[in-house]
Amino acid sequence: MSGGLCRSDNMGKLFVYIACILLGSVTLTPARPKRVLLDYYHNNEWHTDPSGQLIRYHYTWEDRANSGFSMLGEIFRDHGATTDSLATAPTAENLRGAAVYIIVDPDDEREVARPNFLTSAETAVIEGWVKGGGVLMLMGNDSANAEFPHFNMLAERFGIHFNYDDYHKVTGNRYEMGAFDLQKKGPVFGKSRKVFIKDLSTLSVNPPAHAYFTDSGHVIIAVAKVGLGCVFAVGDPWFYNEYMDGKRLPPDFDNRLAAEDLVQWLLRQGQEQDK
Repeated sequence: MSGGLCRSDNMGKLFVYIACILLGSVTLTPARPKRVLLDYYHNNEWHTDPSGQLIRYHYTWEDRANSGFSMLGEIFRDHGATTDSLATAPTAENLRGAAVYIIVDPDDEREVARPNFLTSAETAVIEGWVKGGGVLMLMGNDSANAEFPHFNMLAERFGIHFNYDDYHKVTGNRYEMGAFDLQKKGPVFGKSRKVFIKDLSTLSVNPPAHAYFTDSGHVIIAVAKVGLGCVFAVGDPWFYNEYMDGKRLPPDFDNRLAAEDLVQWLLRQGQEQDK
């Protein structure tokens, strides 16, 4: 009976399909979780832990100290994504299947002895991946703590330039000095408002990028629509544990809520690329 019902006849195709589902002839396959890939190649810092073991740290999923992204990773997973890392140079093959790719605070010689600088070949691969539907998040840092020339070689392919500066400095625990009012700015930050970002690189933008959030004439956040994909850029690692755990910032700051807003927006944009 079910086989006959699933054949096309005088019923509309939609009704036949629904009937097939109800009778068990068609199984709906759940969507695969979107894969979020965090760069561990251009940000490749290690230190010795209290037990004497050499471990990777600083903006990584595994780092649960103030310097880590463990809480950001939890938010991605709470919203149905899988988190992964890339400890080698990006290629078309190892980016395939990722919906979101995050590059944060690339190293220079001040941080590691032999940094892995972004190359022109890598930037071409990443640009092609974005055009095919990938979502790229670029998170810089201030002039004392990040590599700029090679990072900008990538960012400028999307109309974004990280300025070699150190904006929004904060003295001690005077957290209000680092406050920005996002004004529940949709579509990315539809729920969050007051956030904390300090010691950041401002941005310069040209098409296809546009300034998403500015402060006193300085571009703080930029977004670019490129092909089927997009780029989100901010001049600070921003969502590291130190200002996400609720222990340091006053309760009226929305950093965790802003992270949830951004995660949901990134996942809405991201498309797996299997071709």
